Amino acid sequence: MKYSQLFTKTSKTAPADEVAKNAQLLIRAGFVYKEMAGVYAYLPLGLRVLENIKQIVREEMNAINSSELIMTALQRKEVWEKTTRWSDDVVDVWFKTRLKDDTELGLGWSHEEPIVEMLKQYIHSYRDLPVSLYQFQTKMRNELRAKSGIMRGREFVMKDMYSFHATKEDLDNYYQSVIDAYNRVFERLGLGEDTVVTFASGGAFTKFSHEFQTICEAGEDVVYINHDKSVAINEEVVDEAVAELGINREDLQPVKTAEVGNIFNFGTQKTDEMDLYYSDSDGNQQSLYIGSYGIGITRLMGVIAEKMSDDKGLVWPDAVAPFRVSLIRIGESEAVVEKADTMYQRLTDQGITVIYDDRAERPGAKFADAELMGIPHRVTISERLLDGDRYEYTHRASGQTDILTAEELLDRLSQ
Repeated sequence: MKYSQLFTKTSKTAPADEVAKNAQLLIRAGFVYKEMAGVYAYLPLGLRVLENIKQIVREEMNAINSSELIMTALQRKEVWEKTTRWSDDVVDVWFKTRLKDDTELGLGWSHEEPIVEMLKQYIHSYRDLPVSLYQFQTKMRNELRAKSGIMRGREFVMKDMYSFHATKEDLDNYYQSVIDAYNRVFERLGLGEDTVVTFASGGAFTKFSHEFQTICEAGEDVVYINHDKSVAINEEVVDEAVAELGINREDLQPVKTAEVGNIFNFGTQKTDEMDLYYSDSDGNQQSLYIGSYGIGITRLMGVIAEKMSDDKGLVWPDAVAPFRVSLIRIGESEAVVEKADTMYQRLTDQGITVIYDDRAERPGAKFADAELMGIPHRVTISERLLDGDRYEYTHRASGQTDILTAEELLDRLSQ
């Protein structure tokens, strides 16, 4: 991508009513556009980040034998009435609408009931099990509060996955494999060290669940954690969990966190409520065991923006950055342009994503934009570097700058 062709531009200011650091930075850097509180459009740069996060999640879900699909956001009232979760007293975040014929519909806030209803057409025998399906989809939740930027949206992208099993043991084993896969996701996103698995309240889902909470000052949750992060308990269930786990409350310290994932073991609750059964090897009818597993894709983007930023702007890790390299051309002479164009092509040919700042803009403005946008690696080509095979390389996170040859530069960027 050449900067002169980039749709959005950076800004020195964010909307006056935007109080969340993640949204302020993302708006100023040209990644998102604020429609209203809790509702954001993801511009080309922001979409590239989301797609990179989704790809990491996709690879790890595929690795545990889950298959991707996409379901409709329009949901039938009668499906949710089977489990009482159509009621606003049970689920208080519904957006509901009506068809022209006055049929009442819901806009998807989750998909447990619809996928159970769907699988009545596809699961009949023990030979059809196990099944694991996941999707990336925009969810709608009528949240009372939406003051944390893209970390708590009324409209957001979520990865939700559902698994179906013949036995409790099979579900338990798969449930653990999902925990392991989620840990790999957060490690690859650069959040592994600060993300813990917590014992939590299940809310509208089940009595208890496990949440993946990332330590973050902008988070809305409080988690009690021991010194080595091997025990983590959500504040609302800390007393009950301490008693159940037999640990000393004084060994736990409260920290602010942001929930980035959650998983629920429904047992046979959903199949019993919705009459989804299978026939075992003896021809007897049995209930299915179900697990539900979510990761907030847009929320992850917000958490990374909160945690990986400084006074100059965003600091994306390589794995999710919209471009890995910012190639900055200083000067308009034929020799400088030729050298910059050649390096741009070499980087692109090696599969390294590059944003090439080809604007006739002052150097300080180019550097400031690259830092605000959080591009991990900066390569500068200028008149003073024309003699010999030299390029100025700067690492965004550390600020370290080196003068490298083309081969040294390509070797460093390929690592």
